Amino acid sequence: MHNAASTDLHDPGFWDDLLRPAAARTLTAPHLAGKRILITGAGGSIGSALAHAVSASSPAALILLDTSENGLYQIDRSLHASGSHHQVPILGSVTNHSTLSHLFDQQQPQIIFHAAALKHVPLMEQNPFAAVENNALGTLALAQTALTHRAQHLVLVSTDKAVDPLSIMGASKRIAELILLALATPTTRMTVVRLCNVIGSQGSVLPLFLDQLAHNLPLTVTDNEAQRYFITLDHAIAALLAAIPAALESQSTSAILIPDPGEPVRILDLAHHLLRAHSSPVPIKFISLRPGDKLTEHLLSRSEHLLSSPNKILRAIDTPTPTLTTLRTALNTLREAIHTHDLPQLLRAVQTLVPEYQPSTLIENALAKHRTPELTA
Repeated sequence: MHNAASTDLHDPGFWDDLLRPAAARTLTAPHLAGKRILITGAGGSIGSALAHAVSASSPAALILLDTSENGLYQIDRSLHASGSHHQVPILGSVTNHSTLSHLFDQQQPQIIFHAAALKHVPLMEQNPFAAVENNALGTLALAQTALTHRAQHLVLVSTDKAVDPLSIMGASKRIAELILLALATPTTRMTVVRLCNVIGSQGSVLPLFLDQLAHNLPLTVTDNEAQRYFITLDHAIAALLAAIPAALESQSTSAILIPDPGEPVRILDLAHHLLRAHSSPVPIKFISLRPGDKLTEHLLSRSEHLLSSPNKILRAIDTPTPTLTTLRTALNTLREAIHTHDLPQLLRAVQTLVPEYQPSTLIENALAKHRTPELTA
């Protein structure tokens, strides 16, 4: 019998009979040796694991950027404990232009892994302005700063929720993808790695299940048929590290790359897997899909198709993109809408760039209230 609090979600062996993950990979990257590396969102699950992998690759410098004081403290402390002393922790946001400019002036990063994002779907449905400002405009600010300082490569951590999005979080990440595809140059390459659900990442379903088990609460599943693609954290980090040589081999200035996630897994099956592992008698409770949720996720949209495989880990895709003029106009509109807190204007600009985005009932209701003037006596 397992202890719910001690289950190692990042141990591929725990998921062998359910996910059949790829063989373990060595999480180091010789091509990063001697480089100055910046990781945004360094205190998060993916950012922290990436920081350890980069640190083990002998970079010239490792710059850690995060808005969370505690997250930044924890990854800095963890790296020190593992023998690393060359990291530079910086508390700040990718939405702050002066922070980015000062960071690039002082640290001169050559390679950037952009993992900073607001990612909780239901929470972002209630905070659409924050989602777009951080995920889309923050990516724009980072990409523009990388171009100005002639950084070599920017790698964006994207999500399958950007595919035919039903959530504002997914739509904001899709805009981030489009920004990198449009702004890349031969001097500053930009690559998107679109990941699916990473087991054990902060805010994902597995830590929630474990917390519920630890408190003898029912495991909450949205729908009997809800399913997702899952990869282990090691698989995700391997994909991100492989993105740079993959882009160089293809000689493209920009690309969207996806890992092979295997077969989708029902959330219900994950719940049963944990219950068996812990010999737990707690029931499963169905709570229905939340605003912005999908029954199934995909790594390719209806308008995208696979291209050649850059390497054994990643595959390139062809995706529709707006014109640069359309992109710039819509981004200016997004910036204005956020400044004035104008939801109709925000959604018009989002749907200009992501016409496949379908707002949730929560967003539609907020929009209706915004459009309906309050009755006065």
